[in-house]
Amino acid sequence: MTDSVNQTPLHGVDSLLHRLGFALLPPRCLICDERGTNGVDLCASCHDRLPFNRVHCARCAMPMAVAAEACGTCLRRPPPQDLTRSAFVYRAPLDRLLPRAKFHGDLASTRLLGRLMACELADAERPQALVPVPLHRDRLRRRGYDQALELARPLARALALPLRDDLLRRTRATAPQSRLASPQRRRNLRGAFVVSTSGALPMHVALVDDVMTTGATVEAAATALRRAGVVRVDVWVCARVP
Repeated sequence: MTDSVNQTPLHGVDSLLHRLGFALLPPRCLICDERGTNGVDLCASCHDRLPFNRVHCARCAMPMAVAAEACGTCLRRPPPQDLTRSAFVYRAPLDRLLPRAKFHGDLASTRLLGRLMACELADAERPQALVPVPLHRDRLRRRGYDQALELARPLARALALPLRDDLLRRTRATAPQSRLASPQRRRNLRGAFVVSTSGALPMHVALVDDVMTTGATVEAAATALRRAGVVRVDVWVCARVP
């Protein structure tokens, strides 16, 4: 017998609950606590202060004075990804929201950042799937959530893209990247990711992560995907450290 509950149009229920929630609890800015605008937890003033990253290197998203297909670093050592899009530069007020989303379980901040990323990436060429950069299971157990996956969820919904959080696994419990110098970061992540070979492999994916510093993490993940047979790998990150 068909379960009638499962036939309910959940998107309609979600939309109704969404509207009721805003009617009862209007959005508040997660940065300054003023009233939010346009139905999000961000006021107009703080939105205008966001450090958008719209002029950058196309390969690594490093902010530049003039947009370029490749910066000097990428010309000397081309990264494995085809392009990188970063919604923001990592500076105020992003430096208040992102640590809350990454380390303190503030999923409201993650949802907001995912929606903002979707707005900035609305013009991006669509991949066949979004692939969040995974945490190792030990770190996931300690933290209780994967910030890249929580960013990718609203991004996938907003852009109507499949979310493949089953495609990439982190098999080694590496040292935290923030404690390492640039050369050590690449050695630290060597062989850290493997790709699931079950099911069809999308030929064009976009890796999703929160912050890109040296690029070692996304490059290791992109390399694993390339070796598995993915033809094109893009990188979509919330913020780029200049």
